[in-house]
Amino acid sequence: MPVPSAEFKRALKKLSDKEKEALLLRAARRDAELYDTLCYELLPDVTTETVFEQASDQIHELFAVGATGRLLNRSLTKALGKATKEVARARRITKDKRLEVDLNLYTLRHIFENYTGQFESMYAGFYTGTARLAARTAQLVLNNLHEDLWLEYKAEIDDFLQQLHARTKSRSLKFELPRELVLPE
Repeated sequence: MPVPSAEFKRALKKLSDKEKEALLLRAARRDAELYDTLCYELLPDVTTETVFEQASDQIHELFAVGATGRLLNRSLTKALGKATKEVARARRITKDKRLEVDLNLYTLRHIFENYTGQFESMYAGFYTGTARLAARTAQLVLNNLHEDLWLEYKAEIDDFLQQLHARTKSRSLKFELPRELVLPE
């Protein structure tokens, strides 16, 4: 992404309010994420909770519509990838690390409630993607959230990690999956 130059900033300051408004509206029409970011920052009724609801609805829809067909494991892997992108989009809009963790946990809950049977498939893509999401979520909690929030998420993440370790595929992963969320003392 280009960094605005000093000359660009001066030219922007010279624009009238009407010209700035037209420029901003044109940019928002072209970029949906910019539009959502501006709505989040400018509108009082668009909060972190509404962004969470929209993103969780989108994630649910991805798995409901995308997880069909003859090759269920492959479609689940694609749905998981798209869900991860939706979580990243919500984080970019709000710049809230806790929202990212909450949406990751929502995705993991949805997977463990509905699709754990696919972990035993001969194709390891869905299992590996889920394990990476669980490991990344554990790292996000440890590195980016306050200590008090660690305790809130610890039991649920530990449960996901234990379920993943109980599978036979856990030994064939190419990365280290933590056994549990270990809190620093």
